[in-house]
Amino acid sequence: MPDYPHLRELMVARQIARRGIRNPAILDAMRAVPREEFIAEAARQWAYEDCPLPIEEGQTISQPYIVAAMIDAAAIGPGDRVLEVGAGSGYAAAILGQIADRVFAIERHESLACRARERIIALGYANVDIRTGDGTKGLAREAPFDAILVAAAGPDIPVALKSQLAPDGRLVMPVGIPGNQRLCKLTRQSSGEWDVKMLEAVNFVPLTADAEGEEEPGD
Repeated sequence: MPDYPHLRELMVARQIARRGIRNPAILDAMRAVPREEFIAEAARQWAYEDCPLPIEEGQTISQPYIVAAMIDAAAIGPGDRVLEVGAGSGYAAAILGQIADRVFAIERHESLACRARERIIALGYANVDIRTGDGTKGLAREAPFDAILVAAAGPDIPVALKSQLAPDGRLVMPVGIPGNQRLCKLTRQSSGEWDVKMLEAVNFVPLTADAEGEEEPGD
């Protein structure tokens, strides 16, 4: 059986810290969360490889470095209330839960959301709440959020998500078309203006909205 704790330490050292992520809270969170628990048994041998891995419903669990880079860009810290759009396996939400005070994660595929919720409960991450629904609409009942992370790409940032950011809140999302995407960091300034920064090139699955008229994600 692989020595997962050792592989996790190597991942943090070689894939995260060596690429410039220096925030101790992020490094500690990546050390604490067992990525192998968020991957199907047949693929666990690759849990700490430097790449995304396929999961159900044609989705992926993001490359560990990208998870860390998005959290770093969003400047998430203790006391923050965070929304993640595109929960997938629940791995990034679990990492976020090690750093922030409260994490809400939305997943449009009910089967993925159920599995992610089961993992989060089994691992005892009580401050992480996985919802099923259309993430492009955000979660207005729980807003405002200090940070929003979107784990899928689109040509523009959904207006609903921008409206749910608190003053000085940060939103990080891949923006662009397949083959030409970059992480975008949007900060809602207290003056009401938006500060936009384009960051590194990435490659994410597309952000998909459900049909008009659907309700906001439920419990």
